[in-house]
Amino acid sequence: MPEYREKLWAAPWLFLATALVIPASILVFTPISLPVGVITAAGLYAACVVLLIVASPVVRVRGGVLEAGKARISTAVLGEAIAFQGEDARQERGPKVDMRAWLLIRGWVDPVVRVPIEDVSDPAPYWLISSRHPKKLAAAINESRRPASGTSAS
Repeated sequence: MPEYREKLWAAPWLFLATALVIPASILVFTPISLPVGVITAAGLYAACVVLLIVASPVVRVRGGVLEAGKARISTAVLGEAIAFQGEDARQERGPKVDMRAWLLIRGWVDPVVRVPIEDVSDPAPYWLISSRHPKKLAAAINESRRPASGTSAS
């Protein structure tokens, strides 16, 4: 069985943008005390960085299961995964998205993979997952859907 793992880290510009809490905190606390402002600013920025790291979801294909963030689904009930990049990815995330689809998309990760759900009892027609390596993710999902050669389906 193929394995794939990717953590959807926040983009570097998000870490820079959260650095704006530093001057804002210093500005607010300077009338009270400059050292308090600096300590508060450092603490708030550190908390923002930790939050960005901890909140980054993991996409994984392992042991016949697709995990996207906290969601899990057996690859046995999945259709052919398709990778999208550029304008096609933008269309999939926007105008073409089905409101019933399950989404794990991040604005700072442009490419996506659409994974159809073939289980008729599942209300979601497909999953749409952001990935920095959409072709590798789609290949891992598609390979995981197929039974290993030499084994028979029961």
